[in-house]
Amino acid sequence: MKYADVIIDISHEKLDKTFQYEIPLQLQDAVRVGSQVVIPFGNGDRRVKGFVVDMAEEPKIAPERIKPICGVAKDSIAVESQLIALASWIKRNYGSTMNQALKTVIPIKKKESIRQKKTVELILEEAAARTEFTNLVSRKGHSKAKERLLQELMEHGTIAWDDITGGLHIPSSVIRDFERQGWVRVTASRVYRNPVAASGQSCPPIRLNDEQQQAVDTVLEDLRRGIHRTYLLYGVTGSGKTQVYMELIAHTIAQNQSAIVLIPEIALTYQTLMRFYERFGDVVSVMNSRMTPGERFDQYERAKKGEIRIMIGPRSALFTPFSNLGLIVIDEEHEASYKSETMPRYHARETAIARAQMQEASVVLGSATPSVESYAKALEGTYTLLSLTERVEHKPLPTCEIVDLRTELREGNRSVLSRRLQELMEDRLAKHQQIMLFVNRRGMLGFISCRACGHVIKCPHCDVSLSLHRGNQLKCHYCGYETSKPSVCPSCGSKYIGGFKAGTQKFEEIVKQQFPQARVLRMDLDTTRGKHGHEQILDAFANHEADILIGTQMIVKGHDFPEVTLVGILAADLSLNAGDYRSAERTFQLLTQAAGRAGRGSVPGEVVLQTYQPTHYSIVAAQTQNYAAFYEQEIAYRRLMEYPPAAHMLVVMVTSQEQERAERVAKEIAGLLRQTDETVRCMGPNDASIAKVNDNYRKVIYLRHKDYERLVTMKDTIEAYLQDATGLGDVLIWFDFDPMSGF
Repeated sequence: MKYADVIIDISHEKLDKTFQYEIPLQLQDAVRVGSQVVIPFGNGDRRVKGFVVDMAEEPKIAPERIKPICGVAKDSIAVESQLIALASWIKRNYGSTMNQALKTVIPIKKKESIRQKKTVELILEEAAARTEFTNLVSRKGHSKAKERLLQELMEHGTIAWDDITGGLHIPSSVIRDFERQGWVRVTASRVYRNPVAASGQSCPPIRLNDEQQQAVDTVLEDLRRGIHRTYLLYGVTGSGKTQVYMELIAHTIAQNQSAIVLIPEIALTYQTLMRFYERFGDVVSVMNSRMTPGERFDQYERAKKGEIRIMIGPRSALFTPFSNLGLIVIDEEHEASYKSETMPRYHARETAIARAQMQEASVVLGSATPSVESYAKALEGTYTLLSLTERVEHKPLPTCEIVDLRTELREGNRSVLSRRLQELMEDRLAKHQQIMLFVNRRGMLGFISCRACGHVIKCPHCDVSLSLHRGNQLKCHYCGYETSKPSVCPSCGSKYIGGFKAGTQKFEEIVKQQFPQARVLRMDLDTTRGKHGHEQILDAFANHEADILIGTQMIVKGHDFPEVTLVGILAADLSLNAGDYRSAERTFQLLTQAAGRAGRGSVPGEVVLQTYQPTHYSIVAAQTQNYAAFYEQEIAYRRLMEYPPAAHMLVVMVTSQEQERAERVAKEIAGLLRQTDETVRCMGPNDASIAKVNDNYRKVIYLRHKDYERLVTMKDTIEAYLQDATGLGDVLIWFDFDPMSGF
């Protein structure tokens, strides 16, 4: 006898436990880990669906109490057992219910309608067909549609169903009449929706330079020895990291294995996809949130059947059901979008490494500005460091000028465009070269700074900027420190102190007024809402249908426009003031990535970096793309403050529609945690950065310790408390390990 541990269908949020069922003999070949099954549930034995998460030959309770499985669910997508194991790993390491973890690894919830291609074939002999045609025409009041269809079939033999009903405008009832009479044979074949539109071009392999070849050889040598590692490919902007990815993927495909390529933004998907498609053809596909449910379902099915071998997409593409996975590539691995914003708040980088270990695959993390965590692991030997120190074809990095906006203000220029940037824009427009203007919007709202001297109001205890709340109160989102907003700058006494308010649309208006002869495109959330919004704007700019592209961070990552010779970075230091311990890292990454868009063609590039804090180490290092100098300063700060990776953090968020209940439960949890382990630093509870959302009051507790497992244990303690506690009502608990932003 065999038994299955079943978790109730993931739409039933509150049933987050497994139940053991007997597998009847007639179903033992059909039921496996990952199968969706129909089971009798509850006293009334109502039939519900669930997932098999484990199987055993021994019962956990008395066999007479165990009910049998009714059957395997029809039209369900069987889940690979590795993904079930990965869901369990996510649940333990990030904190969530098993249902939430399963929803994460099973992006396709239900079977979509199958698309078919039907053809109509004439099966009458030629003489018989001519006879029937003559009879049709001679018949009084005969159907013109039947006459036309038979005539077309006699001429072509076989015609697509859609061509008959669409192009010839003949109703399907006519085809059915012919089929009943035995004149035609209708055949149907499955057609998969393909979100990839072939460009018609082919791209042969590019010859690698010495550094690229050395990186590839290092990975392949490990594979020849049966070793699967995690590699950090650190390469300056324009150094050809994508070519390294492609060579490694080509080897993976040759070994009859599959590869997943994660990219951080949907905006990057199209350009990246085309480069891979031109190299590898139809074995490439894409998965992202802008696809229709039918398109996503078909890609899921194609991956399971082995019809595609390379999946490209944002975070969710990590869960493509490849059974023979050999390689996972995470491009721009430093990006915050790899961290989920909903429960479970998993990080794609760590989850990819966990999946690779389960399936004996390799992981390549690529970036010109690696995350501090990844670079630290590379230096200590946990990851293998691969370096690309030069741009391809020895093209020079762009020259970068820092413009002090405080000086611009003192000398009477109140425009968002510095005088030097305006001068260079005039020059590039006259030469018919292209310009990109990056609006650094991260951290735009909430902080308070002085435009005269650049001073930012910070927390005296946490060294992060204070955030502005109602009533002109400034608060720290890490320790709860609070003070009133000053009316003048405490550093220089200037009255020019306040928030920064300007968006891409405002900058677009200013640029059009200043340069009426320029063709301007804007790329932000508003202009890219449509399914193909990103690619339409990027295609137009690549085809030189515009001189200037203005946009947020989505324009500065991974794009390759050879005609761009000038990049202007407007208000470069805004992201320094985001009330977040990662703000310096984010600033350096954004500025370096933005600067890297210039000079990728035959003409050297220039960058103008406008800032109120020209001496900050992240800005000085970004000027020369000196990652080592930035890392040295940043890791010293992290060690001093015990921020990741020097230590680990766990944020516990307690929410309830009743303020008193949220406060009570948060205090109980904080007290329990302090009693459980005195070595874990516990701060709070405090109000979250936004204390109330959708009528839910939010309280946060911060935990910090050098050992990640200690924090996992604290998470387990909270989960045990929740199981035994009474009077919780609508209280919900969220966990976030090593958060990517402040709460």
